[in-house]
Amino acid sequence: MQPRMTNPVMIVPGAMEALQKLGALARNAGLPETTLYLVETRASQINGCSVCLDMHSRELQAAGEPDERVFMVGAWREAPYFSDAERAALALTEAVTRLADHADAVTDEVWDQVTRHYDESQLAGLVIAIAGINAWNRINATTRQITGEWIDQWIARPEPAGRPA
Repeated sequence: MQPRMTNPVMIVPGAMEALQKLGALARNAGLPETTLYLVETRASQINGCSVCLDMHSRELQAAGEPDERVFMVGAWREAPYFSDAERAALALTEAVTRLADHADAVTDEVWDQVTRHYDESQLAGLVIAIAGINAWNRINATTRQITGEWIDQWIARPEPAGRPA
């Protein structure tokens, strides 16, 4: 498998920095780091983005999450490993990632559930994080970016703003 082209964020001046800044803003909204990794992992599963799925599942592991949680993100509804707050964030992630699948993409039920667990700043960060990971997924999946050893370089960096997704 080969990528279709060099990653567009490496070609368009300022694109990498803009997406990194978006990610950093979401990370500064007061959400638990693990929740962000779960959201990024779930959206990446739905969108079939191997680069982001590899990266964010590794981040979960690096954050000390047990394998059961990492492996079961795709079946979060049926698995006992997630808190109610995480379930609400994952439900919102699925709704936002699949906007075109339903006339009322983000139902009041999904929204009401997530507002029970997160304040306005956290909600804003969650929405931005979901939008950001979907942007990364679409860029990477469209151009068939390949995951691989370079992911280890990003995981090892202490600054979240230094990571591409």
